[in-house]
Amino acid sequence: MLFALLPIALVIGGYYYVEGGQILSTDNAYLQADMIGVTNDVAGTVASVDVHENQEVRQGQVLFSLKPDSFRIALDGTKAKLGAARNQLLNLQASYRESLAQIAQAEADIPYFQTVVERQERLISGSAASQTALDDAKHNLDAAHQKVAVAKAQADATLAQLGGNADQPIEQNPLYLEAQAAVDDAQRQLNNTVVRAPFDGIVTNVSALQVGSYLEAAQQGFSLVSTRNMWIAANPKETELTYIKPGQPVTISVDTYPGVQWTGKVASVSPASGSSFALLPAQNTSGNWVKVVQRIPMRVTIDDTAGKPPLRAGMSTVVDVDTGHKRGLPEFAQKLLNLSTAYAHE
Repeated sequence: MLFALLPIALVIGGYYYVEGGQILSTDNAYLQADMIGVTNDVAGTVASVDVHENQEVRQGQVLFSLKPDSFRIALDGTKAKLGAARNQLLNLQASYRESLAQIAQAEADIPYFQTVVERQERLISGSAASQTALDDAKHNLDAAHQKVAVAKAQADATLAQLGGNADQPIEQNPLYLEAQAAVDDAQRQLNNTVVRAPFDGIVTNVSALQVGSYLEAAQQGFSLVSTRNMWIAANPKETELTYIKPGQPVTISVDTYPGVQWTGKVASVSPASGSSFALLPAQNTSGNWVKVVQRIPMRVTIDDTAGKPPLRAGMSTVVDVDTGHKRGLPEFAQKLLNLSTAYAHE
């Protein structure tokens, strides 16, 4: 009976040997997730903490806030300076127009004073006018020229303050833009007193942040772990990567949930082994060198977690990659098969 079952067992075993080679399985794989320390770019006193430990939050949800009083005062100050800059520019435009009017009036007076000088010169040549009258006429002509020069200098200075274009809208003037930038920055800082979740996730270490504590800019308040962007960091042996390619389908099992499976894909394979990135890489220069099979980091994405148990970063998993490559018969078995086929045809 046992001898009768032996061929069947060999056939079944051979089938699984040939077909089983297309699946790469490794249990050196762990769940990973985006994880950040929640910080802010403004410093201040914590006014409220709006979440509790291990609470699930949505993107945009308020996590905590700082006291806004000083930031509101700063914003009001910049708005006042913006108004002052606007009034200054309006006054400069009015002053420039006034200077142009003065230039036009002074230039219109020059021909008249020139005519008076010429008349006095003719009269004095005929002894019909005094030298004093001629001197007064020349003085008035020089004063008119001087008035034009002063008005033009004043107009040029005013025009320079207006950015070289008196007809340019006030909102495009550098002085106004500088004041507006200060307002925008003050508004940004006020808005940043309310800290929101940058993505969906779960908050941890919330107790590290207490109401009334002072938080420096860029100082971490607590941590946020993503519940959406999760992946698996697998570390298969280098000898198992022969037929691994990005895009191949993956079946995922999590130790925490026996019997439940997830699907995914090979996202990428590291260009170097894990030990290559060590602070002190191994030096295989001694005479007692022992060959050690290296492990190559591989990233596996998870297709969909809807309707499945919650996943946590750090969970142990088993990943089975379908390489699509069958192992095939061993060389000696292939030779025997070829011989038997040849005899069968004879």
